[in-house]
Amino acid sequence: MKQTRPYPRVTVTRKAERSIVAGHPWVYGTELTGAGPYENGGLVDVLSPRGSYLGTGFINDRSKIRVRLISRNANDRFDEAFYERRLRYAWEYRKAVMGGDLSCCRVIFGEADQFPGLTVDRFSNILVAQTLSLGIEKIKPMLFRLLHRILAEDGQKIDGIYERNDSAIRGLEGLEQNKGFFPLEGLPVPQETKTRITENGIDYLVDFENGQKTGFFLDQKYNRRAVARLCRGRRVLDCFTDTGSFALNAAKNGAERVRAVDISETAVGAAKANARLNGLQDRVDFEAANVFDLLPRLAEQAAGEYDLVILDPPAFTKSRRTVSGAERG
Repeated sequence: MKQTRPYPRVTVTRKAERSIVAGHPWVYGTELTGAGPYENGGLVDVLSPRGSYLGTGFINDRSKIRVRLISRNANDRFDEAFYERRLRYAWEYRKAVMGGDLSCCRVIFGEADQFPGLTVDRFSNILVAQTLSLGIEKIKPMLFRLLHRILAEDGQKIDGIYERNDSAIRGLEGLEQNKGFFPLEGLPVPQETKTRITENGIDYLVDFENGQKTGFFLDQKYNRRAVARLCRGRRVLDCFTDTGSFALNAAKNGAERVRAVDISETAVGAAKANARLNGLQDRVDFEAANVFDLLPRLAEQAAGEYDLVILDPPAFTKSRRTVSGAERG
């Protein structure tokens, strides 16, 4: 590899090399065998034990994920034009595969779009962004400016970008938690933190300031559509309903009866509001209860009462330390 590249270099183990070649986007701290001087959040070239180029990524020694790869092409130069091409490709891909249903969609999906640690969801005229890596945090003003321009040039009206950086995961990257509208030149800061969207023919009120994750689980969009096709004439139990999306898809698509349960009174209240918004308030019975207490009772007392049970629980574990507790779930 030529010595003229401007980025510091790190060397990884043979095991890490095999993982990277197989497509893994991360390098863990335990997989580094050498590193030159670098700046946290900056770019480094990743080399094999023999010195061959494997990729370039953002480094952060505050994180167990030491390097997050952003490219495997030694010819890439990480200027504004590079990031603009990446963003345009992500948007064009959505246009190609989503059949014009772009008013609510996941615009950027982290490593899948080669923007490690960045999620951007579109809810009507608002983009909601979550930044979970130091490298992306440092360049986000440029990324947000470019993304807004790309969408505007394509006729998409975007009134603001709201940051939901209140995840505890940011602490693992040495980042503070915060949330609020990101200032975009030429755009007034919106005052509302709720918006209305339509997905699969169902309307929702999205609270992107206080809702789960970015406000609504857009990554379940096609799962909701698939479930809707299974519900006609069936008795449906929707567990962990959150704001009611699976339950409403079932009710709208001909379910005989729908019961929806969530432990959060706030979530159940939002689900009821969404049901009223769609005229489905008489088609779904919402209940605030602990699903883990409810399911054993149903198994004993109401076997066969439901034809279709939807289980979309929260994450049981996010680290090895809590696996044993997760197994009890």
